[in-house]
Amino acid sequence: GQMSETSLEKFMISFMNHEFDILLCTTIIDTGLDIVNANTIIIDDADKMGLSQLYQLKGRVGRSNRLAYAYLTYKKDKVLAEVAEKRLKAIKEFTELGAGFKIAMRDLEIRGDGNLLGSQQHGHIAAIGYDLYCKMLEIEVNKVKGIFVEEPLEVTIDFKVSAFIPESFVTDQQYKLELYKKISSIRNQEDAFMIEEEIEDRFGSIPTVIYNLLSVSLIKGLCQSLKIKTVTDFKDKCVLEFADKEKLDLELISDIGILFNRNVTFEFAKVPNMVFRYSKRDLINEKRLKELETFLLKIHNIKKEKLPSLN
Repeated sequence: GQMSETSLEKFMISFMNHEFDILLCTTIIDTGLDIVNANTIIIDDADKMGLSQLYQLKGRVGRSNRLAYAYLTYKKDKVLAEVAEKRLKAIKEFTELGAGFKIAMRDLEIRGDGNLLGSQQHGHIAAIGYDLYCKMLEIEVNKVKGIFVEEPLEVTIDFKVSAFIPESFVTDQQYKLELYKKISSIRNQEDAFMIEEEIEDRFGSIPTVIYNLLSVSLIKGLCQSLKIKTVTDFKDKCVLEFADKEKLDLELISDIGILFNRNVTFEFAKVPNMVFRYSKRDLINEKRLKELETFLLKIHNIKKEKLPSLN
């Protein structure tokens, strides 16, 4: 690594031309040198190197169609530190093509999230999960920037329906978790349609329990927009509790009363409620859920029409 450019170039060309078959060098080799004919790398004192560095070094061989070998060595009888052992296990575990992202995530788990401006590499990311950590970080960054971002309202839905992804329908556990995450992020009807199309395209006919899950998630997204914090289902009606009396849109409430007449009533006590009556008392739970979804979509559309035009 300390050679002059001319000497370095001369030795590398000689190595690639088979004038000698063993190259002894520092970790400078991990900077992206592509030596197609090299099929073996021996990394000395591998326990002292970082996970991403080991991944880059290992990637210097096996660049063509020939089988390659990477040996990660450390001093005989040396007791490895816990972090070093985790790194070596990770590099051994993730060997498939395109494992770079998994390596990066494992590196983050091992080292911790640390802080953005200092040299510390510790944190509590494992305790709260990576996604939640990213959301918390985004909120704090916005606070520093002076950007006010209203946190989404926590909505509780008490509805007697089965809503889940069956084991027999999606067998891949990782994709099932991704699907739950996508469904939970539904905020409007367009989001619901897109996810429904994706599920149908990939797995075929959608069972009722997944349709219920899509409806519940859409209702939750609509309630967040309308500032409704609780949805409780009864035999012939549904009670929707508003989050904040001060933020009630009285004009919207008036329009709802005119449009739905006797099907909707309002109760203004300590906590304002909106009571929606189903069209029939003998509706099965799934049909009541869809009727509530349609009702909230109509209210949401009324609210959108009342928003001032951007033009």
